[in-house]
Amino acid sequence: MSTAFVLGGGGLLGAVEVGMLRALFEADVRPDLILGTSVGALNGALVAADPGDAVIDRLLGLWQSAASTREVYGDGPVRQVTRAVRTGTHLHSAKPLRDRLVQELGELTFADLAVPFQCCAARIEDASEHWFAEGRVTDAVMASAAVPGLLRPAEVGGQHYLDGGIVNSIPVGRAVECGATTIYVLQVGRVDRPLKPPTKPWEVARVSFEIARRHRFHREMAALPEHVTAHVLPTGAGDGPGGPGPGKDSLLGYRDFTAISRRIDTAYDASSAYLREHG
Repeated sequence: MSTAFVLGGGGLLGAVEVGMLRALFEADVRPDLILGTSVGALNGALVAADPGDAVIDRLLGLWQSAASTREVYGDGPVRQVTRAVRTGTHLHSAKPLRDRLVQELGELTFADLAVPFQCCAARIEDASEHWFAEGRVTDAVMASAAVPGLLRPAEVGGQHYLDGGIVNSIPVGRAVECGATTIYVLQVGRVDRPLKPPTKPWEVARVSFEIARRHRFHREMAALPEHVTAHVLPTGAGDGPGGPGPGKDSLLGYRDFTAISRRIDTAYDASSAYLREHG
């Protein structure tokens, strides 16, 4: 039997995955394979490199640092506008994220990881879903997390990549293809929340993306073979404070770090209770 952890995308909401991982480790559930997309690639890469209990503290430190220093999306509005005008493609520099990944992962390659790991990105040149499974891990995670409009497309091996959530936000089907028979799905809580028709220009793209990502996830879950068991871990958060509610869908919601600790704790409590019931 092969156990896979599937870590989905979701920007700052990806903090909930830290609580889920803590619950899994405390329940002595360990992965034979880790798959990640976007922020799930970042969380998953650290676990693949260090799959012991200590990685939870590393992840907590990473997320708490991001919350206190705004190190990834910390540019002020003047610098954002200046960069957008100059580049025509993105608001923020990718350097702070890359520097932090190098600090955490160094020059590790996929072959160096303690647990097999793959991460997904959208390759621009041939409009394809690309899975990284070799080379330098930092380069692959940067490609998987290159959010359109926020960070510049990442270049790896002469090809250009955007956020993997564009093509496969919660890669359950990939886990099945890789032979997993037990899958733990670490998702950020959006998949079951009803969508509302967009009322502002910037909401149109968000709603369109959400329809596409949720449709694929639900289709892949419905198509799971009989011999495969999937556990979709709960975030424990609804539309209230700290949850992925309407306030998190604002134009600048991707910069709202205020509820990170609460999201982690709430997801830990909910996932621990789920694992006790379904263990």
